[in-house]
Amino acid sequence: MCGIVGYIGNRNSQEILIEGLKKLEYRGYDSAGVAVFTENGLQVKKAKGRLAVLESQLVLTPLNGTAGIGHTRWATHGKPSDVNSHPHTDNSMKFSVVHNGIIENYMSLKEELTAKGHNFVSETDTEVISHLIADIYDGDIVAAVQKAVTRMTGAYALGVLTEYEPDKLVAVRLASPLIIGVGEGENFIGSDIPAILEHTRNVFILNDNEMAVLTRDGVDLMTLEGNFIAREMFRVDWDIVTAEKAGFDHFMLKEIHEQPKAYRDTMSSRISPEGDRITLNELSMTPEYIKDINRVHIVACGTAYHAGLVGKSVIEKLARIPVEIDVASEYRYRSPIITKDTLVIVVSQSGETADTLAALREARRCGARVLAITNVVGSSVAREADDVITTWAGPEIAVASTKAYTSQLIAFYLLGLHLAQTLGSQTPEFIAEVITAMRHLPEQVETILGQAETIKAFAEEIAVHNDLFFIGRGLDYAVAQEGSLKLKEISYIHSEAYASGELKHGTLALIEEGVPVIALATQRDLLEKTVSNIKEVKARGAHVMGIGVEGEEELKKAVDTMFQIPKTLDVLSPALSVIPLQLLAYYASLARGNDVDKPRNLAKSVTVE
Repeated sequence: MCGIVGYIGNRNSQEILIEGLKKLEYRGYDSAGVAVFTENGLQVKKAKGRLAVLESQLVLTPLNGTAGIGHTRWATHGKPSDVNSHPHTDNSMKFSVVHNGIIENYMSLKEELTAKGHNFVSETDTEVISHLIADIYDGDIVAAVQKAVTRMTGAYALGVLTEYEPDKLVAVRLASPLIIGVGEGENFIGSDIPAILEHTRNVFILNDNEMAVLTRDGVDLMTLEGNFIAREMFRVDWDIVTAEKAGFDHFMLKEIHEQPKAYRDTMSSRISPEGDRITLNELSMTPEYIKDINRVHIVACGTAYHAGLVGKSVIEKLARIPVEIDVASEYRYRSPIITKDTLVIVVSQSGETADTLAALREARRCGARVLAITNVVGSSVAREADDVITTWAGPEIAVASTKAYTSQLIAFYLLGLHLAQTLGSQTPEFIAEVITAMRHLPEQVETILGQAETIKAFAEEIAVHNDLFFIGRGLDYAVAQEGSLKLKEISYIHSEAYASGELKHGTLALIEEGVPVIALATQRDLLEKTVSNIKEVKARGAHVMGIGVEGEEELKKAVDTMFQIPKTLDVLSPALSVIPLQLLAYYASLARGNDVDKPRNLAKSVTVE
């Protein structure tokens, strides 16, 4: 997944594709490629690394033609490499595809096509699409694409070319953004508006289960069933910087709003078609090994550490295995007790965090098996770990992590359920219940995002303060620590998170008239005690905002302001309750006039110890 651009017209497509891909570089990528119709047929050039690598190859052997597709890849299935880069083709080199998203059933399709004689050369799910279309094709590329997508489950934005019909470029969308640019005697596709903004400001925005057929002379929009769609064209009046942010004011806000998609992408292909089991096929841990695990160590830094706090609780609750959690920079120096029966889980958004890498190497040296949770395929952490769960959040530009953190939570839920299945520590009925609730999380996050104005109003109130406190119990305390860090990172308000029950052991001395307190109370078995703690700070003059589950009247009576999250299982509440805290930090930073995306003194990837 990452950046798509396509062109059909009368100009040299190679130049337009490369320039379009450059406009998408801000999204992050690990390889790039183009496919162009030339006088010698469909030709493909692709390379691992930056666009400059691909450009240098195209200088030596240019692809001259007036129709083509291009892609910058952020690896999901298969490490970054030339062969795994897009575009992908079939064996005949007559069909070429670029793809953003994930094809969940690609393995079964691959097995079916292999049995028919198709030979696959990459590790990707995308290559299956080109072979599938080639297998179906009977003279009509539009019909072939329509039939192919009915066989595919998952999420996709597709650009498709075939040498048999060089006057057409076919685009399809399901749950992954895709836009169509309309010019004079030329038309474009792009995963983001910046890719085409230099050439046209007239666009159609494809909705889910819609496709477009582009020729030099026009664009036909239609449903996947072939019914034509009449739609008003959208005129883009953004500048290029705003366009990169998809119309949002900041990358952080854009990435907060991308979390429903990140949830779906990270979990969807790892849930069985029946929806009652977890299928972590990427793990090589045998059932025998899992049954011998006697302890788990979770090691991470910063926001990833806070995801690990939730992961500790999830694994202990679901799998009933004792879990220790460490800040990575401290792990090596406390001489941790590590044996061959210790599973060490390292968590890193970038996969290059120096402290986490050092902890991973120490664990391996001591004989432990290491499982990595990371957002970057082919990163150092991913390469050196024994097993990897990739979080498919996509590139994250803002320094303050949002969608990478919540995708790490989803990874921990998947892992906890996988361990529980293997060990029999939970009933199949309970596991199915958790999975069902997980599948509702994306739409529930969308509900929360729709109430952002409530959070914004409270954020503007707290923006004038220099000190603030977060409190919570159990999983709420873990989320409170992430909420506090997020606020500190970008608003520069001094903030601390405390376990609610610890207030009476010293922290109450800091509570004075008017001090803001954010109280998380989503855990039903702890609600009564948390409300009691809220009353303690209220009695000393605190102004309290409660984060609770909809319908909790007892909490509503105890606080000054309340934000309600949709009902879910208690164990899953962190995936919802953190969203208003991210928005709180964002709007507080905005109110104080800070650079939201680039907070002072901080870097996105910390590669020094």
